[in-house]
Amino acid sequence: MLTLQQIKDAPEAIVERLAVKGFDGKEPIARVLDLDGRRRELQLSNDTQAAELNRAAATIGKLMKEGRREEADAAKAEVAKLKESQKEVADALAATEVEIREILLTIPNVPCAMVPQGRTAEDNVVEKTGGHMPKLSADAMPHWDLAKKYNLIDFDLGVKITGAGFPVYLGKGAKLQRALIQFFLDEASKSGYLEVQPPYVVNEASGYGTGQLPDKEGQMYYVNEDNLYLIPTAEVPVTNIYRDVIIPADRLPIKNCAYSACFRREAGSYGKDVRGLNRLHQFDKVEIVRIEKPEDSYAALEEMKDHVQGLLEKLGLPWHILRLCGGDMSFTSAITFDFEVYSAAQGRWLEVSSVSNFETYQANRLKCRYRGDDKKTRLCHTLNGSALALPRIMAALLENNQTPEGIIVPECLRRYTGFDIID
Repeated sequence: MLTLQQIKDAPEAIVERLAVKGFDGKEPIARVLDLDGRRRELQLSNDTQAAELNRAAATIGKLMKEGRREEADAAKAEVAKLKESQKEVADALAATEVEIREILLTIPNVPCAMVPQGRTAEDNVVEKTGGHMPKLSADAMPHWDLAKKYNLIDFDLGVKITGAGFPVYLGKGAKLQRALIQFFLDEASKSGYLEVQPPYVVNEASGYGTGQLPDKEGQMYYVNEDNLYLIPTAEVPVTNIYRDVIIPADRLPIKNCAYSACFRREAGSYGKDVRGLNRLHQFDKVEIVRIEKPEDSYAALEEMKDHVQGLLEKLGLPWHILRLCGGDMSFTSAITFDFEVYSAAQGRWLEVSSVSNFETYQANRLKCRYRGDDKKTRLCHTLNGSALALPRIMAALLENNQTPEGIIVPECLRRYTGFDIID
């Protein structure tokens, strides 16, 4: 969430930038500033009364020592009244601080200056394009038909076991899925990321820490009896490793990667765009997460983009990078770049990665700080990216690499699969 200091330093500029995300921040920002003024008044009153209580206690002790019991008893009666008054002030102070935090939790992150104006995905900016478009025959199949023809994925069996959006991978389909996971993890390791194997369920504090709560609870699977949430991405548990942690400056940057299953309700999703692997309730993903000093985070963001681009180039997929407009960005992001691959048989681009810098927004929620050489603590910058999400990568690989003889496996995966063609 935004810090109070950010808002106090430049309230008008924050309202202006929030409008880029389509968020009207005028009223909540004004309310936060009013409450902060009230908080400071209450804090001063609380501190003043605490000092008075300390002085009164010292006076009572002196009177008791001198045997002036009647005066001491009268002073004790005054102290009792003062304690009651201080309790009322302390309660009002606590309530005001809670109200400020509740409002701050509803205000999205401020988009950085590089974020373009726009309301929908149509307004996103294509930054870079690479790879070669495949030339398929007129009878080329979409991946859901290929999966059935070569017995790679059984969507109906997933419906039987669980429901729509929970496919079952079979034979060479399961091996190709596992090969992609291992390839992505190995490439992340080569790039200096430490592999983490996190839990797949998180508590409420973790959801608030990375910003899934209170923004996206409707998209998360909830375990009611235990008050736990299934993770929508490994970003949540991995970033929360650093919740309430002060990191020595010489430990930064921190670079973690993690494979996990991901769970998303995707409420309201329907139609041809969700067919096959295009949109699932459970899917596999390798995530990269970085904790950085503020002055280094945008260089780190470029490194993360280069890493994802390198994966797509090794897989031989046509790709482009989108700089998301304000209206298409997430609640918590300061800037996001989406990577999409071209799915030839469907004739459409499929998102396979989002790489984002959250600046201090998550770190403020997490209380993730570092201690500088001057011994002062400062908020870190947090970043994450998909490297990569598997379902649409699998879809594009199957469609783009189909031939009359079978589906050609990219060379970079063959040492993991043990085969170079699916026939």
